[in-house]
Amino acid sequence: MQKDELITLVNQMHKQLLKNIAIEKNATKEQVANFLVESATIFKELDTAETTNIKAFAESVFHDAYQEIAHQSLQSYATTSNNIEKLVSMHEETFIECQNEQIDLPLIAEKFNKIQEHMTEEVNKANSIISQLMNQIKTLEEKSSLDPLTKILNRGALTSYLEDICARPDIPYSLHLLMLDIDDFKKINDTYGHIAGDKVLIFLANILRKTLRDGDKVFRYGGEEFVIILNRIDDEQCKKITKRLIELIRNNNLIYKGDKIDVTMSVGSTKYKKLDTPETLLARADKALYKAKSNGKNQMVSEV
Repeated sequence: MQKDELITLVNQMHKQLLKNIAIEKNATKEQVANFLVESATIFKELDTAETTNIKAFAESVFHDAYQEIAHQSLQSYATTSNNIEKLVSMHEETFIECQNEQIDLPLIAEKFNKIQEHMTEEVNKANSIISQLMNQIKTLEEKSSLDPLTKILNRGALTSYLEDICARPDIPYSLHLLMLDIDDFKKINDTYGHIAGDKVLIFLANILRKTLRDGDKVFRYGGEEFVIILNRIDDEQCKKITKRLIELIRNNNLIYKGDKIDVTMSVGSTKYKKLDTPETLLARADKALYKAKSNGKNQMVSEV
């Protein structure tokens, strides 16, 4: 990464940090520290070989585009609400006016039709704006390579990575894919609530990120599932790393509101084969994961 690219990243991070502090009524040093830790993690995991436009990457990561969309939504809601309030006043004025005059049905119908037209127009405007904002959110999600909750790579990034691997005629090293699934995650959500469930996902993502080597990749596949790509290791090393991850997760209990949440994971493992596609690779890992679940959970099953 060139010096000017580093400057771009740091400048964008600095702007976002100041913005975060400004919008908080009572900003704390812990909030600042958390932002800096997350930023440092992003720096560490940034693969410059896969990130061709550093400026666009910096803006997507450190610029809170979702916050801007939320702000636009609130502004749109306020405008629509204000306009409808005016229409309600017109409705009341028309009703009072009609009470003070002799009943003129054509006049009443004309005035209420106009109010109805204005009301329909405002609703259509609001629906149009909502549709535009939803499309913006969808575009952001498609362009972003990071999962917003866990701050690790998302499913879209996994798809791109595997497509690149499988498009090569051959790779000169072994590649193992692990599919991990949190055991009894629904029970955790039902017992402690969905906020606790989110904490568990973040907790596990941090363990995986800190334990793996720099050349390995960790992705949030969806829900409570994660995918890990282990590069340049043999079958025996893969088993050792996976067992170590299972033990770390089992032994590092999460404390939430004074309660200890026991977390375990089941793992399905497979190895890249020539002529594999992303679908065949993931399907084998998923099949091995299913066996791990069926065999009693909290364990690894290797398809290799």
